[in-house]
Amino acid sequence: MSDRPGGWTDDNRDDRYGRGSDSAQPEGARVMRHVQRHPAPPQQYPAPPQQRRPEPPRYADGYDDNAGYDNGYSNGQVYGGGNGGGRGYGGGDGGYVQGRPAPDWRRRIKIGALTLVVVVLAVSIGTYFWADSKLKREVDLSKVIERPAEGDGTNYLIVGSDSRAGMSAEDKKRLHTGSAEGKRTDSMMILHDGSNGPTLISLPRDSNVEIPTFVGSESGKTFKGTGRMVKLNAAYAEDGPELLVRTVEFNTGLHIDHYVEIGFGGFAKIVDAIGGVELDIPKAFKDKNSGADFQAGKQTLNGEQSLAFVRTRYAFARSDLDRTKNQQKFLAALASQTATPSTILNPFKLYPTMGAGLDTLIVDKDMSLWDLGNMFFAMKGVTGGDGKSMNMPISGSTGGNLVWDKAKVKQLVQQLNNDEKVTVSGN
Repeated sequence: MSDRPGGWTDDNRDDRYGRGSDSAQPEGARVMRHVQRHPAPPQQYPAPPQQRRPEPPRYADGYDDNAGYDNGYSNGQVYGGGNGGGRGYGGGDGGYVQGRPAPDWRRRIKIGALTLVVVVLAVSIGTYFWADSKLKREVDLSKVIERPAEGDGTNYLIVGSDSRAGMSAEDKKRLHTGSAEGKRTDSMMILHDGSNGPTLISLPRDSNVEIPTFVGSESGKTFKGTGRMVKLNAAYAEDGPELLVRTVEFNTGLHIDHYVEIGFGGFAKIVDAIGGVELDIPKAFKDKNSGADFQAGKQTLNGEQSLAFVRTRYAFARSDLDRTKNQQKFLAALASQTATPSTILNPFKLYPTMGAGLDTLIVDKDMSLWDLGNMFFAMKGVTGGDGKSMNMPISGSTGGNLVWDKAKVKQLVQQLNNDEKVTVSGN
């Protein structure tokens, strides 16, 4: 009997090398099976779960030694790794830990630009509704009767009143406005905005006009026309903006689309809000009634000086006709210097300017902020080389009132209604 387990004897032992032999002679060399390994699939990061452990080897003779063959691979653990299956530094769930991706600058720029557009739109829309709410729509043009037919383009009646509403006693003294009750028109202009450029026409307040039949703006009562001739500013004093519009339309035949009025105080505040208006005054003049005292040359006028400049009449030989020329010159300069990037894009300048102007503007009920903006830029265009400024053509005087040249006025109105280039000259 042999002491070998399992019934092994020296007779049935295998003489091959590596199986353990009691013989003094070494075993013969053992021929190892050829191991056929499949090529590894392309590596992916992180590797799919089915590729994390190598496929067991298969032998050429088809024998599959899954059960007992030690393939030399670990179960996925690496030195310093985590919970097995780690394929790269840092361990974890069995995949390389990817580095932080490079920032997508194109996407960031798009998001930033979109955000900026949204903010600008929100501010612009908010500003529009804020400004639109400040307009005082107090003039009802539907009360004006027997109106002329509408022509091409848009006609604005721009009125500067001597209203002292909201002014303190100190303001009245400083601005030389006096303390008269009520309000009267200190200046009147028609601004036509059309395809042939804007045309600004001053209507001297001493113009001799007829008061036609009209309906009272407050009473609703009809007042029959009697052929009564008065100065143009008397129409405003008698029944306000509605009668003024009715009188202008009756004596010119021109349809007025919108009405805009500003008082003394508001005018001065607008000028101060934009930091003054630069003007080139060709000749020095002085007037104690308006408080004007100007030297010749370029200079920047503040609110008080600007009001004195546009109100002065007694210092000039042609009185009201020369004053209207100065008013046109100043308003065009004001519009030109206000509608600039330095004002529009600067909120510290834009909002005070808009607030000062809109708080004191009186407009018709159909006037929108868009219409007001169009009027403003048309006014700027008068001095931009695209427009024309003039006085209503005058043929003579009654001794106190200025008489319009009827033939020229008719031709002028026809050109404006047809939106043609104005060839008529004024005084």
